[in-house]
Amino acid sequence: MSVKGTRDAARGPGRGGSELRRAEAGAAAPAGQPGTIRNVALVGHSGAGKTMLTEALLAAAGVISRKGSIVDGTTVSDSDPSAIHQQRSVALSVMPLDFDDVKVNLLDTPGYLDFIGELRAGLRAADAALFVVSATDDIDAATTALWGECDRVGMPRAVVISRLDHPRADYDAALAKVRTAFGESVLPLYLPVRTKGVITGLSGLLSGTVSDYTSADAPAATRQASADELAEAEPSRGALIEGIIAESEDETLMDRYLGGEEISSETLVNDLETAVARGSFFPVLATSAETGLGTAELLEVLTSAFPSPLERDLPAVTGIDGVPVPPLSCDPSGPLAGEVVRTTIDPFLGRVCLVRVFSGTLGEDSAVHVSGHGLAARGHQDHDSDERVTRVYSPLGANLRPVPRAVAGDICALTKLGNAETGDTISAKDRPLLIEQWDMPEPLMPVAIEAASHGDEDALAKSLAKVAAGDPTLRVERMSETHQLILWCMGEAHAEVVLDRLRDQGVNLHTVEVITPLRETFAARAAGHGRYVKQSGGHGQYAICDIEVEPLERGAGFEFIDKTVGGVIPGQFISSVEKGVRAQMQKGVAAGFPVVDIRVTLVGGKAHSVDSSDAAFQAAGALALREAASSARIQLLEPVSAVTITVSDDYVGAVMSDLSSRRGRLTGTSSADGAGTEISAEVPEQELLRYAIDLRALTAGTGRFRRSYLRHEPVPSNSGATGHV
Repeated sequence: MSVKGTRDAARGPGRGGSELRRAEAGAAAPAGQPGTIRNVALVGHSGAGKTMLTEALLAAAGVISRKGSIVDGTTVSDSDPSAIHQQRSVALSVMPLDFDDVKVNLLDTPGYLDFIGELRAGLRAADAALFVVSATDDIDAATTALWGECDRVGMPRAVVISRLDHPRADYDAALAKVRTAFGESVLPLYLPVRTKGVITGLSGLLSGTVSDYTSADAPAATRQASADELAEAEPSRGALIEGIIAESEDETLMDRYLGGEEISSETLVNDLETAVARGSFFPVLATSAETGLGTAELLEVLTSAFPSPLERDLPAVTGIDGVPVPPLSCDPSGPLAGEVVRTTIDPFLGRVCLVRVFSGTLGEDSAVHVSGHGLAARGHQDHDSDERVTRVYSPLGANLRPVPRAVAGDICALTKLGNAETGDTISAKDRPLLIEQWDMPEPLMPVAIEAASHGDEDALAKSLAKVAAGDPTLRVERMSETHQLILWCMGEAHAEVVLDRLRDQGVNLHTVEVITPLRETFAARAAGHGRYVKQSGGHGQYAICDIEVEPLERGAGFEFIDKTVGGVIPGQFISSVEKGVRAQMQKGVAAGFPVVDIRVTLVGGKAHSVDSSDAAFQAAGALALREAASSARIQLLEPVSAVTITVSDDYVGAVMSDLSSRRGRLTGTSSADGAGTEISAEVPEQELLRYAIDLRALTAGTGRFRRSYLRHEPVPSNSGATGHV
């Protein structure tokens, strides 16, 4: 069967028509049919209009009676208090609607780069992406990079030019920018129709009709395009037809078209739908969330051109032991396999999990297995548990509506799963499975926090566990050397949201300076005399030891050598001196940082037959090391990281210059497999604490980096490093 034939069988209703097919909204998608489901992620930079476009689509489909407001915090998708406070989306939200007997799950994703983890979760749950581009702004480099990522995995896409009601809107300029950024296979299906300079309708390039949106209180009226309108649209119509024919499976179609044959609209629409669902052709639509312009046409594309879950490959699946299992299909009667794409904590319902069901059917009162593996490095230990699903819900933003079941291909919400976290697999209790993790970015900006009082420490620990369970881009670490609690975040906005969520749960906390874990070492040989003698009338303490200290190479660690002769220190107390030296090394001898890379030689001492003890010689060993330090130069050592930065070629020079200002040493450059250039360098960790933010600003959001601890090196005298930031 051809691609088109397979698609027709899989998708059922929602086909044919003018540009696509127009129908009345409000029909419910038949239960148990994955072919009547569309999962669509809205993608675009912050401020492009994704949230308000979602409101307009929900209103057009009759899901809500009136559109909400971002300023007032009344939109369906932005119910998170942090989103209302920041007036931008900070989390993934799902809004289903019914149109033309098709259920469309709209996944509104954040556009700000700090929340790219939520964006990637939305793309994982979706089968197609709708790129939203503002008619008033440029296309940022991060959006272009994301288009490239979708292109590499073959995800079907369409483009919406939004905010056409804005006084500065320029559709033609926006279309030119879209084609420059996304390629020649991006072509418009409609052109704006202007009345006295104001866009009041859309001219269908394939149908030759105009949708008139003059009346904001009524559905768009349809009329035949005038001769002038047809003439104005002819160049764009020709380009569109040629673009569709170039993607057609009918190899004779182009010759027939060039030979002067009039290709039927039905043939063009069918080939258009095939190309869009296949991810090789990308239609451009025009909308205004304010006036409702283009919402009906967009709904047609979502339901008729975008693929159903039956047409998309499923993620790789293994058993919980990691052994591969036969590939699953989007079959409601198949083995249960779902994935938690978002987790929130509701004060009344407890843990609420958004789940994309890839295979099987998830119903009420089901016994399931919850598996989470592969995120131990993020502070999420591997876990497996058997639990019971009591209720299944259809989410509408923060609202949950009970449903009897969710079939393969659908997205649902589950409550009261005690151990489920974002990224976990939900499978049958008698056949536990593990879905391969999606790509999650590494958080690289540290924020140190402390409980405001001793009584808040337990509340902080409990609340932090809840917040971390729903945010795989957050890594929580207790630094062993500095004893600080560090939240590794994606950036300042992400950190603000995490802190807000902790405080919303009643936790009193404050942020403190991040301490860089410096170390100390001896810069030259030194000798130390430790004398611990106490007489208080009864049993006393007596221990004397003499040591010599010398520096070792970086990374050599610690050596202890006994060179005493004649039994001046009894054998059982030699190890006591070493224990005392080691204990003092952990405390530091100058700035309070651990001492490393030294050799300590015990060369002499004295003992008392009655008053000497293990504790006394430990104290003497510590005193001896401190005295040696007082007469020697102590060198501070700072951690240095190996850093690999991936950046487009346009920013290589700026990044290298910036690294130099951070005391970085360039170690090499290489090609990043078509994604730009990889720059390798060695950079002091203290210079990297805000690098996630600075690199983003330096590269217009396109640069990314990874880091790993390399070694400790001497702190230059002019660096000003103190361990604090």
